[in-house]
Amino acid sequence: MRTKNSIKNSLLSFLANLIAIIIGFIAQNFFITILGTEYLGINGLFTNIVTMLGIAELGIGTAIIYNLYKPLANNDTKTIKSLMQFYKKAYRIIALIIFLIGILIMPFLPLLINGLTIDININIIYFLFIFDIICYYLNAYKRSILYADQKNYIVNITHMIYLVLLNILQLGILYYTKDYYIYLIIKIIMRILENLVLSIIVNKKYNYLNDKNVNALDKNLEKDIIKKVKAIGIHKASGLLISGTDNIIISKFIGIITVGLYSNYYMIINAVQTLFGQAITALTPSVGNLLISESHKKRYDTFKKIRFANFWIACITSIALLIIITPFITIWLGDKFLLEQTVLIVLVFNFFQNMMKYSYICFKDAAGIYYEDRFIPIIESLLNIILSIIFVKIFGLVGVFLGTIISGLIIWCYSYPKYIYKNLFNRTYLSYAKETLGYILLFIITCIITYLFSSIFGFNNIYITLIINILICLTIPNIILFITFHKTDNFKYYITKIKK
Repeated sequence: MRTKNSIKNSLLSFLANLIAIIIGFIAQNFFITILGTEYLGINGLFTNIVTMLGIAELGIGTAIIYNLYKPLANNDTKTIKSLMQFYKKAYRIIALIIFLIGILIMPFLPLLINGLTIDININIIYFLFIFDIICYYLNAYKRSILYADQKNYIVNITHMIYLVLLNILQLGILYYTKDYYIYLIIKIIMRILENLVLSIIVNKKYNYLNDKNVNALDKNLEKDIIKKVKAIGIHKASGLLISGTDNIIISKFIGIITVGLYSNYYMIINAVQTLFGQAITALTPSVGNLLISESHKKRYDTFKKIRFANFWIACITSIALLIIITPFITIWLGDKFLLEQTVLIVLVFNFFQNMMKYSYICFKDAAGIYYEDRFIPIIESLLNIILSIIFVKIFGLVGVFLGTIISGLIIWCYSYPKYIYKNLFNRTYLSYAKETLGYILLFIITCIITYLFSSIFGFNNIYITLIINILICLTIPNIILFITFHKTDNFKYYITKIKK
C-alpha cells in the first residue's frame, strides 16, 4: 500500500506540475507580449516579497503533516480533531501577521524598485499580492491532512483544474482589457474557489472534523509542536530569505528590467525543479511511515534508491537546461531576452545543487529533524545575503547566484552528514563524503562531455538547433549514466519495477 500511494502521489504530482509548466509558458508569453518586461519585473519582485512574508508561517504546515502521521495511521480521530483545531487557530493568526507585516513594508517599496517607467500604482498592486497570500493561508491547514494521509493526488488534481481555469480567465482578461489590476483580482477569486473545493472534499472525507465536540490539545503534544515549529520556522524563514532575496538584490543593484529578464530563466528553472522535485518529496508521507517501523539498514537502502533516482533526474535536467534553455528562450520570446552564458552556467549549477537536496529533504521532513540543526539555516541565509551583495558589486548578476551556491555548502558539509547519515542510517561521515563527491564528479564529467558534444553541431536555423540539442540531452547523458550504473543494485531495482 505504501508503494502504491507513493507511485500515485509522485505521478499525479509530476502530471500536475507538467500541466502548470505548459500553461505557465503560454501565460508568460501572453503577459510579456501584452504588458511588457517592466510589468514582468514588478510581478517577479512582488512575488519574491510575498514569498518572504511566508516566513510568518513558521513551518506550521510541516509540523501539521509530521504530527498527523501517527494518529492517522492509528485512526486516532480524537487527536486528529484536536490537532486540526489547533492548526486552524494558528493559521488565522498567521494570516493576520502577514497582513500587518505586509502593510508595514508598503512605504518602503519605492526604495526597492530601480528604473521603473510605467504608470502604475505599485501600492494597489502590492496589496492585491498580499490579499492573495492571505486567502491561501486561511485555508492551508485543510490541505495538510490530505498530504499526511498520503492523498496528495487530491490536492494535485484540484490544483490542475484551478490552474487551467485561472489562466484561461486571466489571459482572456489581458487580451480584452490589458488591465493588470483585474488580472490579479481574478487570481484572488480563483484562489478562494480552490480553497472552497478542497474544504468540501476534506469535510466529506474526514467528516469527524465537523464535530463540534473537540478536546483541547494535550499540553505535552502542544509543547512539542511549539518546540518543533520554532525550529521549523528558522528553517523556513532562512529558506525564504535565500530564495526570496535574489530579485530584491537584482532590482536594487542592477535594475527592474534585469529582474524581468531573470524572471524568464527563473520561471523555466523553477518549473523544472518543481516538476521533478515534488515528484520526490511526494514520497515524504511514505518515508514517514517507513521511519516509524523499519531498521537503519532498511531506511538506508530506501534512501539510496530515492537518491539514485534523484541524481539521475538532477543530472539529466541540469544538462538539458544548460544546452536547451538558450534556443528555447530565443524561440519563445526572442534573443533580446537572453542573459550571458556565464549567468546560465552558474544558474544551472545552483539548480543541480538544489535538485540533489530533495532526497535528503524527504527523509529530514519525514523524521521531523528541525530542532537539532536550527541554527544552520540562519548562518546559511545571512551568508547568502552578505555574499550576494558583495559579489553583485564585483561580478554583476553572476555574483548574486554565486553567493547562493557558496552559502549552500554549509548544509552539504554539516547538516546532511550529521543529521541524516549518522542519525537516521548510522552511517559514517567518510561514506557520505565518498558518495556525495562521487555523484558531483560524475555530474561534472557528464555535463562537460554533453556540452562539448552539442557544440560540434552548429546550425543557422534556431529550430533545428533546439531539436538537435534536445536529442543530445536525451541520449548522451543517459548513455553515460547507463554505462556507469547498469550493474548496480539501484539500477536493477528500477528496471525490475519498470518491467512490472
